[in-house]
Amino acid sequence: MDYLLQLETMLKKMGFRVETAENQKEGEDKLKKLKPDLAIVDLMMENMDSGFILSRKIKQRYPEVPVVIATAVTSETGMIFGLDSEGEKQWIKADLYLEKGLREDQLHREITRLLKQAGG
Repeated sequence: MDYLLQLETMLKKMGFRVETAENQKEGEDKLKKLKPDLAIVDLMMENMDSGFILSRKIKQRYPEVPVVIATAVTSETGMIFGLDSEGEKQWIKADLYLEKGLREDQLHREITRLLKQAGG
């Protein structure tokens, strides 16, 4: 099962209403029509930087919406990203960075924490 379907199934099971997008363009189009309470973006969609671009566009349009970047880039390429330094926070516009393969209870805890911080 691909990651998008897996994540969608998990989030619906947690009780969330879920909208999905297969790529950056589709994600941008959906953002014009609806404001999410929270966004989870895969880092590598059609391009290596699609997730970074989409998360930046979400934050430009809706600065208060928590954005989570989910990726397997470290395990696949050895490149390490994070939100630990101020430099990284300047160019990675996300509230949380997660490696794929997170357990359902961990994901639920992180989403709940981010929604509380955002006032939702």
